[in-house]
Amino acid sequence: MRRAWLILMLVGACAVLAGCGGSWSQSTASGDEAGGDEGAPPMQAANGPVDEPPLARPLRLRLAGARNAFPDPFRKPPRAALLFDLDSGEVLWRRSATRDLPIASVTKLMTALLVVAGSKPTDRVRITKQALAYRGSGVGLLPRHRTVQLETMLYGLLLASGNDAAIALAQHVSGTVPKFVERMNSQARALGLRCTRFDSPSGFEEVRLQRQARNRSCPADLAVLARAVLDRPRLARIVRTRMADRPFPIKGGRIQLYNHNPLLKARYPGTIGFKTGFTNVAGRSLVAGVERDVDGRRRRLGVVLLHSPDPGRQAKALLERGFRALGAR
Repeated sequence: MRRAWLILMLVGACAVLAGCGGSWSQSTASGDEAGGDEGAPPMQAANGPVDEPPLARPLRLRLAGARNAFPDPFRKPPRAALLFDLDSGEVLWRRSATRDLPIASVTKLMTALLVVAGSKPTDRVRITKQALAYRGSGVGLLPRHRTVQLETMLYGLLLASGNDAAIALAQHVSGTVPKFVERMNSQARALGLRCTRFDSPSGFEEVRLQRQARNRSCPADLAVLARAVLDRPRLARIVRTRMADRPFPIKGGRIQLYNHNPLLKARYPGTIGFKTGFTNVAGRSLVAGVERDVDGRRRRLGVVLLHSPDPGRQAKALLERGFRALGAR
């Protein structure tokens, strides 16, 4: 009898633990390392099965003991920056890599991750009054109370940096924006992001001081987030697109959306995308990736620039030096 009682207790405990898959899990990384906890739960779909594979194990960024592979190339440097290997997590160059700063629309990388985890490409997104009351950049022309293809909205989120798309997508996945923001912060913890917190799905904030900004992160965390985006085929395809011509419920039935990424706009060789951000408080920011053949081996480098005077130019400067450093080994 006692043995049966113990078995029932163990089964109940396992059931409780299984139900807490999205709870906080402290990262086991030591020192300056950043990255997901090996036990971190994958992103789960809110609306049933989706057409995406499970999220791969988060990138383990190797910050501890890392030394810059080349001198600082900037006279007016960004406030924080990082150049890293998107596959191994090796750090090639860093500046205040764990400094907590406002990130503006770079926030939309996490929004996009949760949307693909909680939706299907065939979904349609209803345009609400709240979505149409957005501030800042937007897709525009969204028809109130009508529906738009979810994939078109994702392109609008990541290429045009649409704050209206961010609101509509958040409502589609979680019902309300506050519930979606809760999931954003829960997923940041699950990925082991130590200096990241979110207050909106868009990143738009009308604040006067940096310390008042509520969508914040650091280069080390954004490196992990960039790799997570790259591991989602739907998102990897979108973020590397320079211009998209998508179905849209307006006259003509189509809308053209253009990517703000300065590397893609300049057709910088090997660019695989990611996201820009800008507000007066956050300054200009960029998370970008580039792949090239180095000595017969494909290498993918990521760059993060927060509050940069010229993200496109500075990203190119770091990437060129980074690929040269790899080739010199």
